[in-house]
Amino acid sequence: MTLSTSTPLTTATYTWNWQGFPICYQTQGNAGPAVVLVHGFGASWWHWRKNIPVLAQTCRVYAIDLIGFGGSAKPVAGSLKPGKQIEYSFETWGQQIVDFCHEVVREPVILVGNSIGCIAAMQAAVLAPDIALGVALLNCSLRLLHDRKRVTLPWYRRFGAPLVQRLLSTKWIGQFFFNQLAKPKTVRQILLQAYAHPEAVTDELVDLLMAPARDPGAVGVFVAFTAYSQGPLPEDLLAVLPCPAIMLWGTADPWEPVALGRELANFPQVQKFIPLEGVGHCPQDEAPELVNPILQDWISQSFPHG
Repeated sequence: MTLSTSTPLTTATYTWNWQGFPICYQTQGNAGPAVVLVHGFGASWWHWRKNIPVLAQTCRVYAIDLIGFGGSAKPVAGSLKPGKQIEYSFETWGQQIVDFCHEVVREPVILVGNSIGCIAAMQAAVLAPDIALGVALLNCSLRLLHDRKRVTLPWYRRFGAPLVQRLLSTKWIGQFFFNQLAKPKTVRQILLQAYAHPEAVTDELVDLLMAPARDPGAVGVFVAFTAYSQGPLPEDLLAVLPCPAIMLWGTADPWEPVALGRELANFPQVQKFIPLEGVGHCPQDEAPELVNPILQDWISQSFPHG
Protein backbone atom coordinates (compact mmCIF):
# COMPACT_ATOMS: atom_id res chain seq x y z
CA MET A 1 0.00 0.00 0.00
CA THR A 2 1.18 3.55 -0.67
CA LEU A 3 0.49 6.97 0.80
CA SER A 4 -1.07 9.68 -1.34
CA THR A 5 -1.98 13.31 -0.66
CA SER A 6 -3.90 14.02 -3.87
CA THR A 7 -7.41 14.15 -2.42
CA PRO A 8 -10.06 16.87 -2.43
CA LEU A 9 -9.43 17.44 1.27
CA THR A 10 -5.64 17.52 0.86
CA THR A 11 -5.64 14.86 3.54
CA ALA A 12 -3.21 11.96 3.29
CA THR A 13 -4.87 8.79 2.04
CA TYR A 14 -3.61 5.32 1.26
CA THR A 15 -3.71 3.25 -1.90
CA TRP A 16 -4.30 -0.50 -1.93
CA ASN A 17 -3.95 -2.54 -5.11
CA TRP A 18 -6.92 -4.79 -5.80
CA GLN A 19 -7.43 -6.82 -8.97
CA GLY A 20 -4.81 -4.64 -10.62
CA PHE A 21 -6.65 -1.40 -9.73
CA PRO A 22 -5.68 1.33 -7.24
CA ILE A 23 -8.17 1.62 -4.39
CA CYS A 24 -8.19 4.71 -2.18
CA TYR A 25 -8.88 4.57 1.54
CA GLN A 26 -8.48 6.62 4.70
CA THR A 27 -7.56 5.31 8.14
CA GLN A 28 -7.31 6.80 11.63
CA GLY A 29 -7.03 5.39 15.13
CA ASN A 30 -4.49 3.14 16.79
CA ALA A 31 -6.48 0.96 19.18
CA GLY A 32 -9.85 -0.66 19.68
CA PRO A 33 -12.05 -2.69 17.36
CA ALA A 34 -11.70 -2.25 13.60
CA VAL A 35 -14.48 -0.33 11.84
CA VAL A 36 -14.87 -0.11 8.05
CA LEU A 37 -17.04 2.69 6.65
CA VAL A 38 -18.70 2.23 3.23
CA HIS A 39 -20.10 5.25 1.37
CA GLY A 40 -23.16 5.57 -0.87
CA PHE A 41 -23.61 6.21 -4.59
CA GLY A 42 -21.48 9.01 -6.00
CA ALA A 43 -19.75 9.60 -2.68
CA SER A 44 -16.42 8.54 -1.18
CA TRP A 45 -14.54 8.17 2.10
CA TRP A 46 -14.82 11.92 2.68
CA HIS A 47 -18.57 11.55 3.26
CA TRP A 48 -17.46 10.15 6.63
CA ARG A 49 -15.14 13.08 7.39
CA LYS A 50 -17.32 14.15 10.35
CA ASN A 51 -17.34 10.64 11.80
CA ILE A 52 -13.82 9.30 11.31
CA PRO A 53 -12.04 11.46 13.95
CA VAL A 54 -14.72 10.79 16.57
CA LEU A 55 -14.85 7.03 16.03
CA ALA A 56 -11.03 6.93 15.89
CA GLN A 57 -10.90 7.98 19.55
CA THR A 58 -11.80 4.41 20.53
CA CYS A 59 -11.57 2.41 17.26
CA ARG A 60 -9.27 1.69 14.36
CA VAL A 61 -11.26 3.29 11.56
CA TYR A 62 -10.99 2.61 7.83
CA ALA A 63 -13.07 4.33 5.15
CA ILE A 64 -12.80 2.79 1.69
CA ASP A 65 -13.66 4.13 -1.75
CA LEU A 66 -15.59 1.48 -3.66
CA ILE A 67 -14.16 0.84 -7.10
CA GLY A 68 -15.69 3.30 -9.54
CA PHE A 69 -16.00 6.07 -6.95
CA GLY A 70 -13.93 8.70 -5.21
CA GLY A 71 -10.20 8.28 -5.51
CA SER A 72 -10.41 4.62 -6.56
CA ALA A 73 -10.01 3.42 -10.14
CA LYS A 74 -12.90 3.82 -12.57
CA PRO A 75 -12.24 1.08 -15.13
CA VAL A 76 -14.40 0.17 -18.10
CA ALA A 77 -17.49 -1.85 -17.18
CA GLY A 78 -17.52 -5.51 -18.19
CA SER A 79 -16.62 -8.99 -17.03
CA LEU A 80 -13.52 -8.94 -14.83
CA LYS A 81 -10.20 -8.41 -16.57
CA PRO A 82 -7.73 -7.43 -13.83
CA GLY A 83 -6.25 -4.00 -14.45
CA LYS A 84 -8.58 -3.39 -17.42
CA GLN A 85 -12.27 -3.72 -16.68
CA ILE A 86 -14.65 -4.80 -13.93
CA GLU A 87 -18.33 -5.53 -13.39
CA TYR A 88 -20.07 -2.90 -11.30
CA SER A 89 -22.27 -4.95 -8.99
CA PHE A 90 -22.82 -5.52 -5.30
CA GLU A 91 -21.08 -8.86 -5.63
CA THR A 92 -18.00 -7.01 -6.88
CA TRP A 93 -18.12 -4.36 -4.18
CA GLY A 94 -18.79 -6.99 -1.53
CA GLN A 95 -15.74 -8.96 -2.62
CA GLN A 96 -13.67 -5.77 -2.63
CA ILE A 97 -14.61 -5.16 1.01
CA VAL A 98 -13.91 -8.79 1.93
CA ASP A 99 -10.44 -8.66 0.38
CA PHE A 100 -9.75 -5.29 1.99
CA CYS A 101 -10.57 -6.72 5.41
CA HIS A 102 -8.39 -9.78 4.81
CA GLU A 103 -5.41 -7.98 3.27
CA VAL A 104 -5.38 -4.53 4.91
CA VAL A 105 -7.31 -4.66 8.19
CA ARG A 106 -6.41 -8.30 8.93
CA GLU A 107 -9.02 -8.89 11.60
CA PRO A 108 -12.82 -9.08 11.83
CA VAL A 109 -14.51 -5.70 11.51
CA ILE A 110 -17.66 -3.75 12.24
CA LEU A 111 -19.10 -2.59 8.92
CA VAL A 112 -20.95 0.73 8.70
CA GLY A 113 -22.72 1.66 5.48
CA ASN A 114 -24.87 4.43 4.06
CA SER A 115 -27.39 3.95 1.24
CA ILE A 116 -25.97 1.50 -1.34
CA GLY A 117 -22.97 1.14 0.97
CA CYS A 118 -25.29 -0.83 3.27
CA ILE A 119 -25.96 -3.37 0.52
CA ALA A 120 -22.25 -3.67 -0.25
CA ALA A 121 -21.43 -4.11 3.44
CA MET A 122 -24.07 -6.80 3.95
CA GLN A 123 -22.96 -8.54 0.75
CA ALA A 124 -19.41 -8.66 2.16
CA ALA A 125 -20.63 -10.14 5.43
CA VAL A 126 -22.62 -12.81 3.59
CA LEU A 127 -19.70 -13.66 1.28
CA ALA A 128 -17.23 -13.99 4.17
CA PRO A 129 -18.83 -14.35 7.61
CA ASP A 130 -15.36 -14.45 9.19
CA ILE A 131 -14.79 -10.75 8.50
CA ALA A 132 -17.98 -9.33 10.04
CA LEU A 133 -18.61 -8.73 13.73
CA GLY A 134 -21.65 -6.57 13.07
CA VAL A 135 -23.21 -4.19 10.57
CA ALA A 136 -24.66 -0.70 11.08
CA LEU A 137 -27.01 0.39 8.29
CA LEU A 138 -27.69 4.10 7.78
CA ASN A 139 -30.68 4.73 5.48
CA CYS A 140 -30.15 1.49 3.63
CA SER A 141 -30.93 1.54 -0.08
CA LEU A 142 -34.26 -0.23 -0.64
CA ARG A 143 -33.46 -0.74 -4.34
CA LEU A 144 -36.98 0.21 -5.38
CA LEU A 145 -36.11 0.08 -9.10
CA HIS A 146 -34.86 -3.50 -8.86
CA ASP A 147 -36.35 -5.85 -11.46
CA ARG A 148 -38.18 -7.77 -8.73
CA LYS A 149 -39.71 -4.62 -7.23
CA ARG A 150 -40.88 -2.81 -10.34
CA VAL A 151 -44.18 -4.67 -10.38
CA THR A 152 -45.18 -2.75 -7.26
CA LEU A 153 -44.53 0.68 -8.82
CA PRO A 154 -47.00 2.93 -10.68
CA TRP A 155 -47.12 2.08 -14.38
CA TYR A 156 -45.21 5.18 -15.48
CA ARG A 157 -42.28 4.28 -13.22
CA ARG A 158 -42.51 0.58 -14.00
CA PHE A 159 -42.06 1.16 -17.72
CA GLY A 160 -40.19 4.45 -17.56
CA ALA A 161 -37.13 3.15 -15.72
CA PRO A 162 -36.15 0.50 -18.32
CA LEU A 163 -36.64 3.07 -21.08
CA VAL A 164 -34.30 5.52 -19.33
CA GLN A 165 -31.77 2.73 -18.81
CA ARG A 166 -31.79 1.89 -22.52
CA LEU A 167 -31.44 5.54 -23.51
CA LEU A 168 -28.53 6.13 -21.15
CA SER A 169 -26.70 3.10 -22.52
CA THR A 170 -26.36 5.03 -25.80
CA LYS A 171 -22.94 6.59 -25.39
CA TRP A 172 -23.67 10.16 -26.44
CA ILE A 173 -26.96 10.27 -24.52
CA GLY A 174 -25.30 8.91 -21.37
CA GLN A 175 -22.48 11.45 -21.73
CA PHE A 176 -24.92 14.33 -22.26
CA PHE A 177 -27.10 13.36 -19.28
CA PHE A 178 -24.08 12.92 -17.01
CA ASN A 179 -22.71 16.31 -18.06
CA GLN A 180 -26.01 17.92 -17.09
CA LEU A 181 -25.93 16.23 -13.68
CA ALA A 182 -22.26 16.91 -12.98
CA LYS A 183 -22.68 20.65 -12.53
CA PRO A 184 -22.37 22.40 -9.17
CA LYS A 185 -25.87 23.89 -9.39
CA THR A 186 -27.47 20.51 -10.19
CA VAL A 187 -25.47 18.69 -7.51
CA ARG A 188 -26.54 21.29 -4.96
CA GLN A 189 -30.20 20.87 -5.95
CA ILE A 190 -29.95 17.08 -5.55
CA LEU A 191 -28.30 17.46 -2.15
CA LEU A 192 -31.00 19.89 -1.02
CA GLN A 193 -33.51 17.14 -1.81
CA ALA A 194 -31.54 14.50 0.08
CA TYR A 195 -30.67 16.66 3.11
CA ALA A 196 -33.44 17.92 5.37
CA HIS A 197 -31.13 20.59 6.81
CA PRO A 198 -30.09 22.92 3.96
CA GLU A 199 -27.27 24.42 6.02
CA ALA A 200 -25.49 21.05 5.79
CA VAL A 201 -25.23 21.47 1.99
CA THR A 202 -22.02 23.46 1.95
CA ASP A 203 -19.75 24.54 -0.88
CA GLU A 204 -17.23 22.03 0.44
CA LEU A 205 -19.71 19.18 0.11
CA VAL A 206 -20.61 20.17 -3.47
CA ASP A 207 -16.92 20.44 -4.39
CA LEU A 208 -16.15 17.04 -2.87
CA LEU A 209 -18.89 15.41 -4.90
CA MET A 210 -17.85 17.19 -8.08
CA ALA A 211 -14.16 16.27 -8.00
CA PRO A 212 -14.44 12.51 -8.78
CA ALA A 213 -17.08 13.23 -11.45
CA ARG A 214 -14.35 14.86 -13.53
CA ASP A 215 -12.21 11.70 -13.57
CA PRO A 216 -11.88 9.67 -16.79
CA GLY A 217 -14.28 6.77 -16.57
CA ALA A 218 -16.80 8.49 -14.27
CA VAL A 219 -19.44 8.59 -17.02
CA GLY A 220 -19.06 4.86 -17.67
CA VAL A 221 -19.51 4.05 -13.98
CA PHE A 222 -22.65 6.20 -13.81
CA VAL A 223 -24.17 4.52 -16.88
CA ALA A 224 -23.24 1.02 -15.67
CA PHE A 225 -24.81 1.54 -12.24
CA THR A 226 -27.90 3.23 -13.69
CA ALA A 227 -28.45 0.13 -15.86
CA TYR A 228 -27.93 -2.24 -12.90
CA SER A 229 -31.28 -3.46 -11.60
CA GLN A 230 -30.35 -7.00 -10.60
CA GLY A 231 -28.33 -8.41 -7.71
CA PRO A 232 -29.33 -8.64 -4.05
CA LEU A 233 -32.14 -6.79 -2.34
CA PRO A 234 -31.64 -5.72 1.30
CA GLU A 235 -34.20 -8.27 2.45
CA ASP A 236 -32.29 -11.05 0.64
CA LEU A 237 -29.14 -10.22 2.57
CA LEU A 238 -30.79 -9.56 5.93
CA ALA A 239 -32.38 -13.01 5.74
CA VAL A 240 -28.95 -14.66 5.71
CA LEU A 241 -26.82 -12.05 7.48
CA PRO A 242 -24.33 -13.91 9.71
CA CYS A 243 -23.92 -11.14 12.31
CA PRO A 244 -26.02 -8.67 14.33
CA ALA A 245 -27.12 -5.39 12.79
CA ILE A 246 -28.57 -2.04 13.81
CA MET A 247 -30.45 0.37 11.56
CA LEU A 248 -30.42 4.16 11.72
CA TRP A 249 -32.89 5.99 9.52
CA GLY A 250 -33.36 9.67 8.79
CA THR A 251 -37.13 10.05 8.80
CA ALA A 252 -37.07 12.88 6.24
CA ASP A 253 -35.35 10.75 3.58
CA PRO A 254 -37.20 11.45 0.31
CA TRP A 255 -35.73 8.43 -1.50
CA GLU A 256 -35.86 5.60 1.06
CA PRO A 257 -39.17 5.86 2.99
CA VAL A 258 -38.77 5.27 6.71
CA ALA A 259 -41.94 3.13 6.81
CA LEU A 260 -40.32 0.62 4.44
CA GLY A 261 -37.13 0.81 6.46
CA ARG A 262 -39.03 -0.19 9.59
CA GLU A 263 -40.22 -3.33 7.79
CA LEU A 264 -36.61 -4.42 7.34
CA ALA A 265 -36.16 -4.19 11.11
CA ASN A 266 -38.40 -7.26 11.48
CA PHE A 267 -35.51 -9.52 10.52
CA PRO A 268 -34.14 -11.23 13.65
CA GLN A 269 -30.58 -10.05 13.06
CA VAL A 270 -31.63 -6.42 13.48
CA GLN A 271 -31.10 -5.54 17.13
CA LYS A 272 -32.33 -1.95 16.97
CA PHE A 273 -34.12 0.40 14.60
CA ILE A 274 -33.34 4.00 15.49
CA PRO A 275 -35.30 6.76 13.73
CA LEU A 276 -33.48 10.08 13.36
CA GLU A 277 -36.28 12.62 13.32
CA GLY A 278 -36.11 15.30 10.66
CA VAL A 279 -32.89 13.98 9.10
CA GLY A 280 -32.44 13.08 5.44
CA HIS A 281 -30.70 10.40 3.39
CA CYS A 282 -27.12 10.87 4.64
CA PRO A 283 -27.38 11.16 8.43
CA GLN A 284 -23.66 10.61 9.03
CA ASP A 285 -22.95 13.90 7.25
CA GLU A 286 -26.12 15.83 8.01
CA ALA A 287 -26.41 14.93 11.71
CA PRO A 288 -23.09 13.52 12.96
CA GLU A 289 -23.92 14.77 16.45
CA LEU A 290 -26.71 12.16 16.52
CA VAL A 291 -25.01 9.36 14.59
CA ASN A 292 -21.58 9.34 16.24
CA PRO A 293 -22.75 8.72 19.83
CA ILE A 294 -25.10 5.95 18.68
CA LEU A 295 -22.31 4.18 16.82
CA GLN A 296 -19.85 4.68 19.68
CA ASP A 297 -22.26 3.26 22.25
CA TRP A 298 -23.23 0.27 20.09
CA ILE A 299 -19.62 -0.59 19.30
CA SER A 300 -18.40 -0.25 22.89
CA GLN A 301 -21.28 -2.26 24.36
CA SER A 302 -21.52 -4.97 21.70
CA PHE A 303 -17.89 -5.42 20.66
CA PRO A 304 -15.57 -4.81 23.62
CA HIS A 305 -12.00 -5.02 22.41
CA GLY A 306 -9.41 -6.67 24.63
